[in-house]
Amino acid sequence: MIFRKLAVIGLGPLMSPPIKMEMARASSDMSEFRKVFSKAKHIAIITGAGVSAESGVPTFREAAGYWRKWPSQDLATPEAFSRNPSRVWEFYHHRRELVLNKGPNAAHLAIAECEEHLRAQGRTLVVITQNIDDLHRQAGSKNVLKIHGSLLETRCVSCGHVAENQHSPICTALEGKGSPEADAVDADIPVEKLPRCEQSSCRGLLRPNVVWFGETLDSRVLTKVETALDTCDLCLVVGTSSIVYPAAMFGPQVASRGVPVAEFNTETTPETSRFTYHFEGPCGTLLPVALAPHESEVQ
Repeated sequence: MIFRKLAVIGLGPLMSPPIKMEMARASSDMSEFRKVFSKAKHIAIITGAGVSAESGVPTFREAAGYWRKWPSQDLATPEAFSRNPSRVWEFYHHRRELVLNKGPNAAHLAIAECEEHLRAQGRTLVVITQNIDDLHRQAGSKNVLKIHGSLLETRCVSCGHVAENQHSPICTALEGKGSPEADAVDADIPVEKLPRCEQSSCRGLLRPNVVWFGETLDSRVLTKVETALDTCDLCLVVGTSSIVYPAAMFGPQVASRGVPVAEFNTETTPETSRFTYHFEGPCGTLLPVALAPHESEVQ
């Protein structure tokens, strides 16, 4: 329930910690973590932009957060799309093309391989990701909850139909468009030539199936997230700054139940002291070690 109440915040920044907890300094003992991992039956892994950054996917706030002369946050809103759908589609076309040319890294693959071998043992692993690049799926992960949507999906503003779309370009009019350079000129593509719904008799305007600033998160996804976090007996928080709601509260919420939470990141975060473990370094280096099959795993 608490996550659904916060859904209206969408991608807003974390203004203050939702849970007050006094905890000992997080441990960096990998062998101790591995013992806990070997006994866990239901594992939740929360991933953020730091995981995809190791594949070369720029984070949303990189390059000073600008695309051309506009702050990225100003383009990722329903109001911006209503005012200028051509400009917003250029922005997302640029981001789609970047993602379509990237692949999963060692962290994505370690998570997917771990899910597969745990499944064979009757154990579960769910990925709860803030990332919209679809790299977890490409790596082979099956149980993925995408709280911010996907760049490689579209949603019709008329009929609401959601569809996977990996076309490059997504429509002819966007081919060669979307340059992020400050001096690039808007293409001003007529709305009828922008991506359109292919459902019979619809032909409505498509938008990226991502959560924009000011929008609510999908309550159906949040319900599944809440269930996963309420039932997990081990949680990993991977490659996230822990400053964006509602994902910033997921790890602390699990920790408040007394469940071990391990943070994997290139630096400490505002939530590090609330967790049982903190491992500092590249996710692609740490996770293959942390999630490898353990000789004492429950069979």
